[in-house]
Amino acid sequence: MKTTNRPNILFILADDMGAWALHCAGNSDIQTPNLDRMATRGVRFENFFCASPVCSPARASILCGTMPSCHGVLDWLDGGNVPASHPFTEGREAFRFETQPIRYLEHLTSYTELLHQAGYTCGLCGKWHLGDSLSPQKGFTDWYTIARGGCDYFKPEIVENGTIREEHGYVTDLIGQRALETLERYASQPDPFYLSVHFTAPHDPWDKEQHPQAYWDLYEGCGFTATPDLPLHPNQVYTCSHGTGERRKELLRGYYAAISAMDHQIGCLTDKLEELGILDNTVVIFTSDNGMNLGQHGIWGKGNGTFPQNMFDSSVKVPFLAMWPGHFRENAVCEEMFSHYDLMPTLCELAQVECRTRQTLPGDSFAAWLQQPDKERGGSIVVFDEYGPVRMIRSKEYKLVLRYPYGPNELYDLRQDPQEENNLYDCPEQQARILAMSREMDDWFRRCADPAFDPRCEAVTGTGQHCRPGVYATMTDRYGAIPRFVNPRNK
Repeated sequence: MKTTNRPNILFILADDMGAWALHCAGNSDIQTPNLDRMATRGVRFENFFCASPVCSPARASILCGTMPSCHGVLDWLDGGNVPASHPFTEGREAFRFETQPIRYLEHLTSYTELLHQAGYTCGLCGKWHLGDSLSPQKGFTDWYTIARGGCDYFKPEIVENGTIREEHGYVTDLIGQRALETLERYASQPDPFYLSVHFTAPHDPWDKEQHPQAYWDLYEGCGFTATPDLPLHPNQVYTCSHGTGERRKELLRGYYAAISAMDHQIGCLTDKLEELGILDNTVVIFTSDNGMNLGQHGIWGKGNGTFPQNMFDSSVKVPFLAMWPGHFRENAVCEEMFSHYDLMPTLCELAQVECRTRQTLPGDSFAAWLQQPDKERGGSIVVFDEYGPVRMIRSKEYKLVLRYPYGPNELYDLRQDPQEENNLYDCPEQQARILAMSREMDDWFRRCADPAFDPRCEAVTGTGQHCRPGVYATMTDRYGAIPRFVNPRNK
């Protein structure tokens, strides 16, 4: 099948990068020259949201266009990644909960499968973290990843050709270099390609020894004024890196250094596309799996930076940049709201591939907004988010967060209170609005969710998922002999 009229796709994914962590989005502290350059050559979305504010559920939603309550990845995966019998895992605490590989998404269709079936060559360079890390799946034929969800930056656990090895080198550079080599190989073939480049940056650790000195030095003397310096939130969990005073500045410095190192590799990738003469026929997308708090609301972490989990915009808003020279608007900002569950129909439309799936897709293509960023969507547009028993419905004006069954619930007037500081849930004059939004959310999840994967019926508390939904068990874990999903803040 001749497919050369279809664009290539380079999909770049950061790990735990808030929408606020871009210079072109107004952060005067951080240095992201290559992402800024991408924004001037394409479209930046001001209001883009993840489907779940934690890595594995968010990544599954990107790939399959559904919510956690449809795909069943309800928390970050600390099980099902590699076999317990693998010689590399023996005696390593990080692999303590591994038993056997689980392909968590085998019941769903991914957009990479559709692209592969339509003649695309699909490759993965970087983090997978969706189960069975050793085996290429979901249409990917090139597979260079890491064994778990995180790793030491200078001693990453690299998966290649069905094996795991501890590599010596900075993982951001290793991922970037492999992606550059893959681009060169793909550019010589007649068929279009899809390449996922999933950096582990800027996920912690953020200590000085975890990042090259050159990037650490970029932030010498930085005042770190772009993020608030607040007392710790009362619900802060202590498994997340956090700090006040000088420790706060050290953590921010490491976070920014990780982003700047990634930004350099992104510049190398876009330069390579230009050098190969294929930039004008390549859609380049950059986003993050979820947002991140580094002091916003006094929280350090994403949705599970607190218990109960939070749905603040700093947790659920993600950066989103897209460029395709000659096709997308340049140096433009789109204010309309979209979600990661809108990505699958969008990429299929751009690739001219029929979006036929086994699952119901809740999202809509936003391809038209890449050409007309100022176009109004019209109607009552809302986005949804979900993390365990916590669900969110958000319009441009209001956000409702319901925590089943224990609360507390929240309602914010985003026009008057964009920082989400004044909870209106108990206000008598807001009860009709809360009822209407609750009904809308219930109706939407009733259509889009699978009752077998309802996270409100699972003990999801943000401390990790080690098996398929429905079979969580009480076991001894790193917090002691406790139910697997309790709040570590209380230990």
